[in-house]
Amino acid sequence: MSSYTIQIDVLPQYLADQSQPLQKVFAFAYTITVTNTGTVAAQLISRHWLIQDETGHTEEVRGLGVVGQQPLLRPGESFQYSSGCRLHASSGTMHGSFFFVAEDGHRFDVPIATFLLESSGTGLTGRTLH
Repeated sequence: MSSYTIQIDVLPQYLADQSQPLQKVFAFAYTITVTNTGTVAAQLISRHWLIQDETGHTEEVRGLGVVGQQPLLRPGESFQYSSGCRLHASSGTMHGSFFFVAEDGHRFDVPIATFLLESSGTGLTGRTLH
């Protein structure tokens, strides 16, 4: 029986050297590891993020692939990338989803659980299973 299971691990980090707190610019990086724990190869087609700072300002990001790539992950394979965002407040959250198409044509979304962007620490490591 086919299984479509993707694990998402997130490691956020505050970038103090790229931030300007007096100008309300707080820079964050995050490293995402996408692992195919299922039995069918699947390709990451697109991403959808909701980024919200502590003041309630929300930004929505949609696009094809991640960092210009649409990796095909065979069972057991992982893909890791780093990206970033800037907030107008010292903390916020991100969550979203990745859209995949499996080798057999099955289409599915993988939710990415909310993770913390926090300038006073390294944030939380999140893991999402689908």
